[in-house]
Amino acid sequence: MKKVLILGSTGSIGVNALSVIRKFPDRFSVAGLTVNSNISTLSEQIEEFNPEFVVINDQSKAKELAKNLNRKIKIISSENGLVEAAKKYDYDILIGAIVGFAGLSPTLEAIKRGKRIALANKETLVVAGEIVTRLVAENSAEIIPVDSEHSAIYQCLVGENLNEVEKLILTASGGPFLNKEKSFFDNATVNEALNHPNWKMGSKITIDSATMMNKGLEVIEAHWLFGLPVDKISVVIHPQSIIHSMVQFVDGSIKAQLGLPDMKLPIQYALTFPERLSNDFERTNLPLINNLTFFEPDFNKFECLKLAYQALNTGGTSPCILNAANEIAVEKFLNGDIKFSEIPKMINKALDKVENHSNPDIETIIECDKLTREFVNNLN
Repeated sequence: MKKVLILGSTGSIGVNALSVIRKFPDRFSVAGLTVNSNISTLSEQIEEFNPEFVVINDQSKAKELAKNLNRKIKIISSENGLVEAAKKYDYDILIGAIVGFAGLSPTLEAIKRGKRIALANKETLVVAGEIVTRLVAENSAEIIPVDSEHSAIYQCLVGENLNEVEKLILTASGGPFLNKEKSFFDNATVNEALNHPNWKMGSKITIDSATMMNKGLEVIEAHWLFGLPVDKISVVIHPQSIIHSMVQFVDGSIKAQLGLPDMKLPIQYALTFPERLSNDFERTNLPLINNLTFFEPDFNKFECLKLAYQALNTGGTSPCILNAANEIAVEKFLNGDIKFSEIPKMINKALDKVENHSNPDIETIIECDKLTREFVNNLN
């Protein structure tokens, strides 16, 4: 029986993770759940999964939950609640499902304890990949990716020699604006950008899909996860989202992992690896799909993807600047403060103006993140 701590239990990944755990009550139990403020959904999760503790970022919501809960449970609500949960409590697997920079510190604490990390938080590796990978090696921890693309690559590499890999091929749906002209971006609405054709995800990651920044972050993440240089990591548009990614080897062979666009599959793989457990999830029916297409991404149209490659090539705190600027720019767009087309412009300004530091330690990364957010927040 493995105890699971879920960071972000009421989001899309968190809810899907609990769906997987529900299927295997003899294999997994819930040690803890964390949320920002959604205590309505959290209350239902507590009733069903009976965690030992919960973390609620919003202190007023924490008090409300404590008042209305009809069972004894440890409720943590403090500025460092996530770190405290990852550092002090008993669990075997941490599912990092929080979106954004906030997922970094608790993930580092879990790594220091030698835990398995089922990682859905791209930003952890994007902003601190060198530190994270070093700590994983030093503490005999595990990172098994939950992103469908990285899970696919991870599965394709089982039993293979990394020295025989010629190229990683990350697939991208192209998002809701795949067939729109770049001129459309000036007038794209929030609702249009949130209308992803294949995946149901949170708002931030859905906007990242529309700009293709999500794929840019995944390129940086893949570099650290698999230890391959940027020139061996490519992106191909695959609108059907059936092939989740591929690995091309030096002999020309290509291995691919296929499946329906369902996050429960990579979550289950990360929880059960190296085993594969039978489930009743919907199966991929290739004759029904009938058509799989691929083509090159347009770097001029999707500038965020180009900026991500540039940030990885520059190194240092450049990926941290990229990520922080993107988070604030996406927030501004979702709030109606800027146009969709201004997102890459703000990120580019931050990369140009915020100082880049080589070989940063964690304090430098945290400070860089803070300064970048302040810079982008002050842009008009």
